[in-house]
Amino acid sequence: MAALEPGKIRNVAVVGHRGTGKTSLVEALLFQSGELNRLGSIEAGTTVGDWDEDEQRRRMSIALTLTHASWQGRKINLLDVPGDPGFQGEARCALRVVEGALVVVSAVMGVEVGTNRLWRMADDLGLSRVLLVSMLDRERADFFRALAQLQAQLSPKCVAVHLPIGAEHELAGIVDVLHMCAYTSPKGAKEGDPSPIPAGMAELAAEYREKLLDAVVETDEALMERYLEGEELDPHDVAAALKLAVTRGEVFPVACAAPTENLGTHAVLDLIVEGVPSPAKKGAPITVEGTSTAAFVFKTIADPFAGRINLFRVLTGTITGETTLIDTREHAKERMGTLLQLQGKEHTGVKEFGEGDIGAVAKLKDVQTGDLLLDKEVAGVSPDLGFPEPVMSFAVTPRVKGEEDKLAAAIRRLAEEDPTLRLRRDQQTGEEILSGMSQMHVEVALERAHRRFGVDVELHPPRVPYMETIRKEARAQGRYKKQTGGRGQFGDCHIVIEPLEGRTGYEFVDKIVGGVIPNNFRPAVDKGIQEAMAHGELAGAPVQGVRVRLVDGSYHNVDSSEMAFKIAGSMAWKDAYQKADPILLEPIMEIEITVPDEAVGAVNGDLNSRRGRLHGMEPASGMTTIRAEVPMAELLTYSQSLTSLTGGRGDYSMHFLRYEEVPTHVAQKVIDETRKAREAAHS
Repeated sequence: MAALEPGKIRNVAVVGHRGTGKTSLVEALLFQSGELNRLGSIEAGTTVGDWDEDEQRRRMSIALTLTHASWQGRKINLLDVPGDPGFQGEARCALRVVEGALVVVSAVMGVEVGTNRLWRMADDLGLSRVLLVSMLDRERADFFRALAQLQAQLSPKCVAVHLPIGAEHELAGIVDVLHMCAYTSPKGAKEGDPSPIPAGMAELAAEYREKLLDAVVETDEALMERYLEGEELDPHDVAAALKLAVTRGEVFPVACAAPTENLGTHAVLDLIVEGVPSPAKKGAPITVEGTSTAAFVFKTIADPFAGRINLFRVLTGTITGETTLIDTREHAKERMGTLLQLQGKEHTGVKEFGEGDIGAVAKLKDVQTGDLLLDKEVAGVSPDLGFPEPVMSFAVTPRVKGEEDKLAAAIRRLAEEDPTLRLRRDQQTGEEILSGMSQMHVEVALERAHRRFGVDVELHPPRVPYMETIRKEARAQGRYKKQTGGRGQFGDCHIVIEPLEGRTGYEFVDKIVGGVIPNNFRPAVDKGIQEAMAHGELAGAPVQGVRVRLVDGSYHNVDSSEMAFKIAGSMAWKDAYQKADPILLEPIMEIEITVPDEAVGAVNGDLNSRRGRLHGMEPASGMTTIRAEVPMAELLTYSQSLTSLTGGRGDYSMHFLRYEEVPTHVAQKVIDETRKAREAAHS
């Protein structure tokens, strides 16, 4: 297959809140375009999009899927994106390489929190947007209610280009008010050619055509002049003006469909071709100067058998299997080799991909998500995909002792596929911490680690990384003397400890005069103190925010040693620490929560019960963003609570802010639990 010219390509990310029917829509578009012989089913696990075992079992999309369709002589690359907030990293990948987003909204539920989040992402990237009200054949479905919500909550520039014929189980077809025609083919079959608008819909169709024309002609002076003079506008002229308006973000057309019945898909495909700009019209989403061939890798699939499969967007030039490009991250040359066109899990070899097209390549050595591939070295760095920070963490251990390295290697492979997964070792607690966007996100990763790499993993709530510090100055002596017949051990030091401003850091100040402790033994005192500080006396947490002054001591010409002074320093520290009014510190997180207006009271009440401090609220079109500070210890299970409080319509992100003193009653509980754990470990 020869490379297509950019003007014949449409790149579209299909996005929306979880459960709005995105995968069913993609399936219906592929069926209508002739790519499929029959419609697959989510329930039966037979769709092209949800081909992964995890997706079929959970009946939801987990990773973005690349498919393609041909319509009106154009190639449409469709990126089906998961709607669950736990997998929003996939949306970041998809939206970075397309010209347009097809935002899918349920006719039953209307605008949901995920819709708002994805709309903002597309807005930030300057993407053209087409909206689709789906599930029109469901009970309580209401296209006009959903349209009003889109106009109120997303943009008043949302304007209907389709209308449903009938409602709920009596849905009979779709009216296209742009071309003033109808599609009323039998449900489940391919839609045929357009037909006249039913008589009962004529008046409503005329009303909404006027609204569409009003919105479009406002963006085109020449068209407006003809319109005001009463001239009948040609649908092709209106469609051309609509495309320009959509490209500039001046109009957001709203379509409608019932994908599981394949109603409305003919008109939706027409709208994608006529409404979404091509790469030739919009230009590359990532600009690279000084090269003739460039590609951006936006997704890596880690397969234990086939190795890596990298999905890429051609930014400039044409890429063939013989093309050699330089990975700007590794500064290494990569010969492209086997090029693939994906249709879900099905791979077809192709000779080349041209500018603006999206394809895949197998078995590149070191290329991963976010890498920029160029035909020559140029100054600059790879674009940032803007992955969100993980919001939920768990301690992970292999079920089989000794498989720690195998676990780490499996998670690293999965993180190549999904960079929102993070594995790190907590230096304080010694635990391996796996962080993700939700509990489901982490659980899916571990299921994949088991299935693909044979690692069984246990999941535990992580321990909160408490810290300890002091509130006042204290002085103590550490004297270590041991005689075992032969050379003994002797070290003696006097220290003064005091709190540092800001309760962070550590300082060791040598105040010895007169050589009461020789120079070569003083660093050993410091080392002994630092080792003792690694495990505080309250809850075994590291101590910070302390200045230590070494002020006096004594030594023995024969028996003194570095080891003796190290032990003496540790003894002096432990004694002084108990006198210095030690306290426990906990990490405080800044959290931003977006919830429906009706859930604000319940969410705020829950935050108060978690010792949260509210900083402000910003209502906007039915949703409210709440900002607060909450101790990390109170947020370990917050995802489940927010889902319960908001019926799954809440969303949040958080990041570390500072350490703060733990209230006395809470601190005592932590100290008691630590003491019990120590006693159990020694029993």
